[in-house]
Amino acid sequence: MKKENVDVLVIGAGPSGSVSAAYLNKHGINVKVVEKTKFPRFQVGESLIPRCMDNFEEAGLLDCLMEQGYEKKYGARFIKDGVHGCFDFSKKYGEGWDWTWQVPRDHFDKTLTDEIIRQGVSVDFETEVTNVEFNGTDSFTTVKHKDGSESQIEAKFIIDSSGFGRVIARQLGLEASPKIAKHGSIFTQVKDINRPEGTEGTLITFEIIETEVWFWYIPFSNGNTSIGFVGPMDWINKFEGNKTEVLEQMMKTSPYYYDQFKDVPYLFEPYKVENISKNVTKLFGDGFVLTGNSAEFLDPVFSSGVSFATETGLLAAKLAVKQLNNQEVDWQADFVDYIKDGVDVFSTYVKEWYTGNLQKIIFHKNENPVFKEQICAVLAGYVWDKTNPFVKKHNRLIRNVAKLIEMEENMS
Repeated sequence: MKKENVDVLVIGAGPSGSVSAAYLNKHGINVKVVEKTKFPRFQVGESLIPRCMDNFEEAGLLDCLMEQGYEKKYGARFIKDGVHGCFDFSKKYGEGWDWTWQVPRDHFDKTLTDEIIRQGVSVDFETEVTNVEFNGTDSFTTVKHKDGSESQIEAKFIIDSSGFGRVIARQLGLEASPKIAKHGSIFTQVKDINRPEGTEGTLITFEIIETEVWFWYIPFSNGNTSIGFVGPMDWINKFEGNKTEVLEQMMKTSPYYYDQFKDVPYLFEPYKVENISKNVTKLFGDGFVLTGNSAEFLDPVFSSGVSFATETGLLAAKLAVKQLNNQEVDWQADFVDYIKDGVDVFSTYVKEWYTGNLQKIIFHKNENPVFKEQICAVLAGYVWDKTNPFVKKHNRLIRNVAKLIEMEENMS
Protein backbone atom coordinates (compact mmCIF):
# COMPACT_ATOMS: atom_id res chain seq x y z
CA MET A 1 0.00 0.00 0.00
CA LYS A 2 1.32 3.43 -0.97
CA LYS A 3 2.13 5.63 2.03
CA GLU A 4 2.46 9.39 2.27
CA ASN A 5 3.60 11.66 5.11
CA VAL A 6 2.25 15.17 5.64
CA ASP A 7 2.06 17.67 8.45
CA VAL A 8 -1.71 18.21 8.19
CA LEU A 9 -4.39 16.19 6.44
CA VAL A 10 -7.53 18.14 5.57
CA ILE A 11 -10.61 16.00 4.93
CA GLY A 12 -13.02 17.80 2.60
CA ALA A 13 -12.40 20.48 -0.03
CA GLY A 14 -15.39 22.75 0.60
CA PRO A 15 -14.95 26.34 1.81
CA SER A 16 -13.83 25.28 5.29
CA GLY A 17 -11.21 22.85 3.99
CA SER A 18 -10.02 25.23 1.28
CA VAL A 19 -9.57 28.08 3.74
CA SER A 20 -7.68 25.78 6.14
CA ALA A 21 -5.43 24.42 3.40
CA ALA A 22 -4.70 27.85 1.91
CA TYR A 23 -3.69 29.30 5.28
CA LEU A 24 -1.55 26.29 6.19
CA ASN A 25 0.21 26.29 2.83
CA LYS A 26 0.84 30.04 3.07
CA HIS A 27 2.61 29.42 6.39
CA GLY A 28 4.89 26.69 5.11
CA ILE A 29 2.94 23.67 6.38
CA ASN A 30 2.96 20.49 4.27
CA VAL A 31 -0.79 20.02 3.81
CA LYS A 32 -2.82 17.53 1.79
CA VAL A 33 -6.56 17.64 1.03
CA VAL A 34 -8.68 14.58 0.27
CA GLU A 35 -12.21 15.02 -1.11
CA LYS A 36 -14.75 12.23 -1.60
CA THR A 37 -16.51 13.80 -4.59
CA LYS A 38 -15.50 15.20 -7.95
CA PHE A 39 -15.68 18.98 -8.41
CA PRO A 40 -17.70 20.79 -9.56
CA ARG A 41 -20.57 19.26 -7.61
CA PHE A 42 -23.90 20.64 -6.42
CA GLN A 43 -23.96 21.99 -2.88
CA VAL A 44 -26.55 23.97 -0.97
CA GLY A 45 -25.58 27.08 0.99
CA GLU A 46 -25.52 29.66 -1.78
CA SER A 47 -26.14 32.74 0.36
CA LEU A 48 -23.06 34.10 2.12
CA ILE A 49 -22.80 36.73 4.85
CA PRO A 50 -20.16 39.49 5.09
CA ARG A 51 -18.11 37.96 7.93
CA CYS A 52 -16.80 35.23 5.62
CA MET A 53 -15.15 37.89 3.44
CA ASP A 54 -12.68 38.59 6.25
CA ASN A 55 -11.82 34.90 6.34
CA PHE A 56 -11.31 34.54 2.59
CA GLU A 57 -9.10 37.62 2.65
CA GLU A 58 -6.89 36.37 5.48
CA ALA A 59 -6.53 32.96 3.84
CA GLY A 60 -5.43 34.54 0.56
CA LEU A 61 -8.51 33.46 -1.40
CA LEU A 62 -10.40 36.71 -1.85
CA ASP A 63 -8.75 37.87 -5.09
CA CYS A 64 -9.72 34.76 -7.05
CA LEU A 65 -13.34 35.14 -5.90
CA MET A 66 -13.43 38.83 -6.81
CA GLU A 67 -12.71 37.88 -10.43
CA GLN A 68 -15.80 35.66 -10.82
CA GLY A 69 -18.56 38.25 -11.12
CA TYR A 70 -20.88 36.65 -8.56
CA GLU A 71 -24.12 38.43 -7.66
CA LYS A 72 -23.35 40.91 -4.90
CA LYS A 73 -25.43 40.66 -1.74
CA TYR A 74 -25.84 44.01 0.00
CA GLY A 75 -28.40 42.90 2.56
CA ALA A 76 -31.48 40.73 2.89
CA ARG A 77 -35.22 41.08 2.68
CA PHE A 78 -37.88 39.31 4.74
CA ILE A 79 -41.53 39.27 3.66
CA LYS A 80 -44.54 38.27 5.75
CA ASP A 81 -48.20 38.91 4.89
CA GLY A 82 -47.12 41.58 2.41
CA VAL A 83 -44.97 43.45 4.94
CA HIS A 84 -41.28 43.87 4.08
CA GLY A 85 -38.42 43.92 6.57
CA CYS A 86 -35.21 44.99 4.82
CA PHE A 87 -31.64 45.00 6.10
CA ASP A 88 -28.80 46.94 4.47
CA PHE A 89 -25.37 45.69 5.53
CA SER A 90 -23.90 49.17 5.00
CA LYS A 91 -26.15 50.37 7.83
CA LYS A 92 -25.09 47.78 10.39
CA TYR A 93 -23.57 48.43 13.80
CA GLY A 94 -19.77 48.39 14.00
CA GLU A 95 -17.01 47.70 11.51
CA GLY A 96 -16.83 45.00 8.87
CA TRP A 97 -17.71 44.20 5.30
CA ASP A 98 -20.84 45.83 3.88
CA TRP A 99 -21.51 43.20 1.23
CA THR A 100 -20.83 39.65 0.16
CA TRP A 101 -22.10 37.31 -2.60
CA GLN A 102 -24.88 34.98 -3.67
CA VAL A 103 -23.10 32.08 -5.36
CA PRO A 104 -23.76 28.86 -7.28
CA ARG A 105 -21.79 26.65 -4.94
CA ASP A 106 -20.61 24.22 -7.61
CA HIS A 107 -18.71 27.03 -9.36
CA PHE A 108 -17.76 28.79 -6.12
CA ASP A 109 -16.25 25.74 -4.43
CA LYS A 110 -14.33 24.74 -7.57
CA THR A 111 -12.94 28.27 -7.82
CA LEU A 112 -11.54 27.86 -4.31
CA THR A 113 -10.01 24.43 -4.98
CA ASP A 114 -8.55 25.56 -8.31
CA GLU A 115 -6.87 28.40 -6.45
CA ILE A 116 -5.38 26.31 -3.62
CA ILE A 117 -4.06 23.84 -6.21
CA ARG A 118 -2.52 26.80 -8.09
CA GLN A 119 -0.93 27.87 -4.81
CA GLY A 120 0.68 24.44 -4.45
CA VAL A 121 -1.70 22.45 -2.26
CA SER A 122 -2.07 18.73 -3.10
CA VAL A 123 -5.77 17.87 -3.53
CA ASP A 124 -7.01 14.34 -4.26
CA PHE A 125 -10.61 14.26 -5.52
CA GLU A 126 -12.82 11.14 -5.59
CA THR A 127 -10.85 9.86 -2.62
CA GLU A 128 -12.81 8.45 0.30
CA VAL A 129 -11.57 8.07 3.86
CA THR A 130 -12.27 4.50 4.97
CA ASN A 131 -10.44 4.39 8.29
CA VAL A 132 -8.59 6.65 10.71
CA GLU A 133 -6.37 5.45 13.53
CA PHE A 134 -4.67 7.68 16.08
CA ASN A 135 -1.44 7.17 17.98
CA GLY A 136 -1.33 10.19 20.24
CA THR A 137 -1.54 13.20 17.94
CA ASP A 138 -0.22 11.22 14.97
CA SER A 139 -2.78 9.65 12.66
CA PHE A 140 -2.88 6.97 10.00
CA THR A 141 -5.66 7.49 7.50
CA THR A 142 -6.59 4.88 4.91
CA VAL A 143 -8.18 6.25 1.76
CA LYS A 144 -9.78 4.58 -1.25
CA HIS A 145 -9.21 6.12 -4.65
CA LYS A 146 -11.47 6.24 -7.70
CA ASP A 147 -9.74 3.22 -9.26
CA GLY A 148 -10.34 1.13 -6.13
CA SER A 149 -6.75 1.24 -4.91
CA GLU A 150 -5.96 2.18 -1.33
CA SER A 151 -3.21 4.24 0.22
CA GLN A 152 -2.32 5.50 3.68
CA ILE A 153 -1.63 9.05 4.80
CA GLU A 154 0.35 9.61 7.98
CA ALA A 155 -0.25 13.06 9.45
CA LYS A 156 0.72 14.98 12.54
CA PHE A 157 -2.74 16.54 12.65
CA ILE A 158 -6.15 16.20 10.94
CA ILE A 159 -8.59 18.99 10.17
CA ASP A 160 -11.93 17.35 9.42
CA SER A 161 -13.85 19.65 7.08
CA SER A 162 -15.88 16.83 5.54
CA GLY A 163 -19.20 18.63 5.93
CA PHE A 164 -22.25 16.41 6.21
CA GLY A 165 -19.95 13.42 5.58
CA ARG A 166 -18.77 14.01 9.16
CA VAL A 167 -15.92 11.52 8.83
CA ILE A 168 -14.26 11.78 12.26
CA ALA A 169 -17.56 12.34 14.08
CA ARG A 170 -18.97 9.12 12.64
CA GLN A 171 -15.81 7.08 13.17
CA LEU A 172 -15.38 8.15 16.78
CA GLY A 173 -19.09 8.21 17.70
CA LEU A 174 -19.27 11.95 18.33
CA GLU A 175 -22.74 12.61 16.89
CA ALA A 176 -25.08 14.53 19.20
CA SER A 177 -28.61 15.90 19.13
CA PRO A 178 -28.88 19.35 17.50
CA LYS A 179 -29.39 22.34 19.78
CA ILE A 180 -32.27 23.77 17.78
CA ALA A 181 -35.56 22.51 16.37
CA LYS A 182 -35.50 19.76 13.78
CA HIS A 183 -36.54 21.16 10.43
CA GLY A 184 -36.25 19.84 6.92
CA SER A 185 -35.82 21.43 3.52
CA ILE A 186 -36.63 20.86 -0.13
CA PHE A 187 -34.96 22.92 -2.86
CA THR A 188 -33.78 23.19 -6.46
CA GLN A 189 -32.65 25.76 -9.02
CA VAL A 190 -34.40 27.28 -12.03
CA LYS A 191 -33.50 29.32 -15.07
CA ASP A 192 -35.14 32.50 -13.83
CA ILE A 193 -36.82 33.52 -17.10
CA ASN A 194 -39.37 35.75 -15.33
CA ARG A 195 -36.85 37.53 -13.13
CA PRO A 196 -37.81 41.20 -12.55
CA GLU A 197 -35.46 43.92 -13.74
CA GLY A 198 -33.32 45.94 -11.34
CA THR A 199 -32.81 45.44 -7.63
CA GLU A 200 -35.99 43.40 -7.22
CA GLY A 201 -34.54 40.61 -9.33
CA THR A 202 -31.23 40.47 -7.47
CA LEU A 203 -32.33 40.78 -3.84
CA ILE A 204 -32.12 37.67 -1.70
CA THR A 205 -35.49 37.22 -0.01
CA PHE A 206 -36.96 35.06 2.72
CA GLU A 207 -40.75 34.83 2.56
CA ILE A 208 -42.48 33.62 5.71
CA ILE A 209 -45.34 31.27 4.89
CA GLU A 210 -46.10 30.38 8.50
CA THR A 211 -44.17 31.19 11.69
CA GLU A 212 -41.99 28.09 11.25
CA VAL A 213 -42.16 27.78 7.45
CA TRP A 214 -40.25 29.98 5.03
CA PHE A 215 -39.26 30.15 1.37
CA TRP A 216 -35.90 31.31 0.02
CA TYR A 217 -35.16 33.18 -3.19
CA ILE A 218 -31.45 33.43 -4.06
CA PRO A 219 -30.73 34.86 -7.53
CA PHE A 220 -27.33 34.30 -9.18
CA SER A 221 -25.49 36.41 -11.74
CA ASN A 222 -25.62 33.53 -14.26
CA GLY A 223 -29.41 33.86 -14.59
CA ASN A 224 -30.25 30.89 -12.40
CA THR A 225 -32.02 31.18 -9.06
CA SER A 226 -32.05 28.89 -6.03
CA ILE A 227 -35.50 28.32 -4.53
CA GLY A 228 -36.49 26.22 -1.55
CA PHE A 229 -38.60 25.77 1.54
CA VAL A 230 -37.64 25.12 5.16
CA GLY A 231 -40.12 23.96 7.78
CA PRO A 232 -41.00 21.30 10.35
CA MET A 233 -40.95 17.80 8.92
CA ASP A 234 -44.68 17.32 9.55
CA TRP A 235 -45.39 20.36 7.32
CA ILE A 236 -43.08 19.11 4.56
CA ASN A 237 -44.41 15.56 4.69
CA LYS A 238 -48.04 16.61 4.28
CA PHE A 239 -47.38 17.20 0.57
CA GLU A 240 -47.74 14.07 -1.56
CA GLY A 241 -46.06 12.92 -4.75
CA ASN A 242 -42.50 12.87 -6.00
CA LYS A 243 -40.11 15.65 -5.00
CA THR A 244 -40.88 17.74 -8.08
CA GLU A 245 -44.62 17.49 -7.44
CA VAL A 246 -44.11 18.28 -3.76
CA LEU A 247 -42.15 21.46 -4.50
CA GLU A 248 -44.69 22.53 -7.12
CA GLN A 249 -47.43 22.19 -4.50
CA MET A 250 -45.38 24.10 -1.95
CA MET A 251 -44.87 26.97 -4.41
CA LYS A 252 -48.62 27.58 -4.31
CA THR A 253 -48.23 28.63 -0.67
CA SER A 254 -45.98 31.55 -1.70
CA PRO A 255 -48.13 34.65 -2.39
CA TYR A 256 -45.11 36.70 -3.49
CA TYR A 257 -43.25 34.27 -5.78
CA TYR A 258 -45.80 31.76 -7.08
CA ASP A 259 -46.53 33.61 -10.32
CA GLN A 260 -42.84 34.06 -11.08
CA PHE A 261 -42.13 30.34 -10.89
CA LYS A 262 -45.41 28.51 -11.55
CA ASP A 263 -44.56 27.59 -15.17
CA VAL A 264 -40.77 27.45 -14.88
CA PRO A 265 -39.20 23.97 -15.08
CA TYR A 266 -36.69 22.91 -12.44
CA LEU A 267 -33.08 22.47 -13.56
CA PHE A 268 -32.81 19.24 -11.56
CA GLU A 269 -34.99 17.08 -9.35
CA PRO A 270 -35.39 18.85 -6.01
CA TYR A 271 -33.28 17.73 -3.08
CA LYS A 272 -35.00 16.85 0.17
CA VAL A 273 -33.06 17.02 3.44
CA GLU A 274 -34.54 15.96 6.78
CA ASN A 275 -33.45 17.29 10.16
CA ILE A 276 -30.94 19.74 8.70
CA SER A 277 -29.35 20.91 11.98
CA LYS A 278 -26.35 18.92 13.23
CA ASN A 279 -24.24 18.78 16.39
CA VAL A 280 -21.36 16.83 17.98
CA THR A 281 -20.27 15.99 21.51
CA LYS A 282 -16.81 17.53 21.09
CA LEU A 283 -14.95 19.57 18.48
CA PHE A 284 -11.38 18.35 19.03
CA GLY A 285 -9.26 15.55 20.39
CA ASP A 286 -5.68 14.31 20.29
CA GLY A 287 -4.60 14.92 16.72
CA PHE A 288 -7.80 16.30 15.22
CA VAL A 289 -10.29 19.15 15.11
CA LEU A 290 -13.73 19.37 13.47
CA THR A 291 -14.65 22.41 11.38
CA GLY A 292 -17.59 23.62 9.31
CA ASN A 293 -20.62 21.39 8.92
CA SER A 294 -18.61 18.39 10.12
CA ALA A 295 -18.79 20.04 13.55
CA GLU A 296 -22.15 21.78 13.72
CA PHE A 297 -24.74 23.10 11.29
CA LEU A 298 -27.52 25.48 12.27
CA ASP A 299 -30.82 26.11 10.54
CA PRO A 300 -30.08 28.07 7.32
CA VAL A 301 -32.55 30.93 7.94
CA PHE A 302 -29.69 33.44 8.41
CA SER A 303 -27.21 31.94 5.94
CA SER A 304 -24.58 31.27 8.60
CA GLY A 305 -23.26 27.99 7.12
CA VAL A 306 -20.34 29.19 4.98
CA SER A 307 -19.44 31.86 7.52
CA PHE A 308 -19.04 29.35 10.35
CA ALA A 309 -17.30 26.95 7.96
CA THR A 310 -14.66 29.52 7.05
CA GLU A 311 -14.41 30.87 10.60
CA THR A 312 -13.72 27.44 12.05
CA GLY A 313 -11.50 26.41 9.14
CA LEU A 314 -9.30 29.47 9.45
CA LEU A 315 -9.03 29.32 13.24
CA ALA A 316 -8.24 25.58 13.17
CA ALA A 317 -5.43 26.24 10.68
CA LYS A 318 -3.99 29.07 12.79
CA LEU A 319 -3.93 26.91 15.90
CA ALA A 320 -2.51 23.93 13.99
CA VAL A 321 0.39 26.11 12.79
CA LYS A 322 1.12 27.10 16.38
CA GLN A 323 0.95 23.51 17.60
CA LEU A 324 3.22 22.24 14.81
CA ASN A 325 5.69 24.98 15.76
CA ASN A 326 5.74 23.62 19.32
CA GLN A 327 3.74 26.50 20.75
CA GLU A 328 1.18 25.73 23.42
CA VAL A 329 -2.42 25.61 22.19
CA ASP A 330 -5.45 25.42 24.46
CA TRP A 331 -7.98 23.97 22.01
CA GLN A 332 -10.82 24.31 24.52
CA ALA A 333 -10.29 28.00 25.20
CA ASP A 334 -8.83 29.10 21.87
CA PHE A 335 -11.14 27.13 19.59
CA VAL A 336 -14.17 25.60 21.27
CA ASP A 337 -15.05 28.46 23.63
CA TYR A 338 -14.54 31.07 20.91
CA ILE A 339 -16.65 29.23 18.31
CA LYS A 340 -19.29 28.42 20.94
CA ASP A 341 -19.76 32.13 21.63
CA GLY A 342 -20.68 32.77 18.01
CA VAL A 343 -22.79 29.63 17.64
CA ASP A 344 -24.73 30.50 20.79
CA VAL A 345 -25.58 33.95 19.41
CA PHE A 346 -26.79 32.59 16.09
CA SER A 347 -28.64 29.75 17.82
CA THR A 348 -30.56 32.30 19.87
CA TYR A 349 -31.56 34.18 16.72
CA VAL A 350 -32.67 30.97 15.03
CA LYS A 351 -34.70 29.92 18.07
CA GLU A 352 -36.28 33.35 18.47
CA TRP A 353 -37.08 33.39 14.77
CA TYR A 354 -39.15 30.25 15.19
CA THR A 355 -40.82 31.44 18.40
CA GLY A 356 -41.90 34.47 16.38
CA ASN A 357 -40.16 36.98 18.66
CA LEU A 358 -37.54 38.02 16.13
CA GLN A 359 -40.16 38.22 13.41
CA LYS A 360 -42.13 40.68 15.58
CA ILE A 361 -39.08 42.95 15.70
CA ILE A 362 -38.25 42.66 12.01
CA PHE A 363 -41.80 43.43 10.87
CA HIS A 364 -42.68 46.01 13.50
CA LYS A 365 -44.10 49.10 11.77
CA ASN A 366 -42.37 51.48 14.20
CA GLU A 367 -38.88 50.06 13.89
CA ASN A 368 -36.14 51.27 16.22
CA PRO A 369 -33.19 52.29 13.98
CA VAL A 370 -30.58 51.58 16.68
CA PHE A 371 -31.94 48.10 17.32
CA LYS A 372 -32.09 47.48 13.58
CA GLU A 373 -28.43 48.42 13.09
CA GLN A 374 -27.38 46.10 15.90
CA ILE A 375 -29.48 43.19 14.62
CA CYS A 376 -28.14 43.84 11.12
CA ALA A 377 -24.58 43.34 12.39
CA VAL A 378 -25.58 39.92 13.73
CA LEU A 379 -27.18 38.98 10.41
CA ALA A 380 -23.92 40.05 8.74
CA GLY A 381 -22.10 37.48 10.88
CA TYR A 382 -20.33 39.74 13.35
CA VAL A 383 -21.44 37.64 16.28
CA TRP A 384 -18.24 37.98 18.33
CA ASP A 385 -18.51 41.76 18.77
CA LYS A 386 -19.61 42.06 22.38
CA THR A 387 -19.82 45.84 22.16
CA ASN A 388 -23.07 45.10 20.30
CA PRO A 389 -25.88 44.72 22.87
CA PHE A 390 -27.71 42.30 20.56
CA VAL A 391 -24.64 40.07 20.75
CA LYS A 392 -23.71 40.52 24.41
CA LYS A 393 -27.30 40.15 25.67
CA HIS A 394 -28.57 37.90 22.89
CA ASN A 395 -30.19 35.38 25.23
CA ARG A 396 -32.67 37.90 26.61
CA LEU A 397 -32.70 41.11 24.55
CA ILE A 398 -34.72 39.78 21.58
CA ARG A 399 -37.33 38.36 23.93
CA ASN A 400 -37.53 41.59 25.92
CA VAL A 401 -37.88 43.81 22.85
CA ALA A 402 -40.56 41.53 21.42
CA LYS A 403 -42.45 41.81 24.71
CA LEU A 404 -42.28 45.61 24.54
CA ILE A 405 -43.67 45.51 21.00
CA GLU A 406 -46.56 43.32 22.19
CA MET A 407 -47.34 45.78 24.97
CA GLU A 408 -47.17 48.70 22.54
CA GLU A 409 -49.52 46.97 20.09
CA ASN A 410 -51.97 46.06 22.85
CA MET A 411 -52.12 49.71 23.97
CA SER A 412 -52.74 51.09 20.50
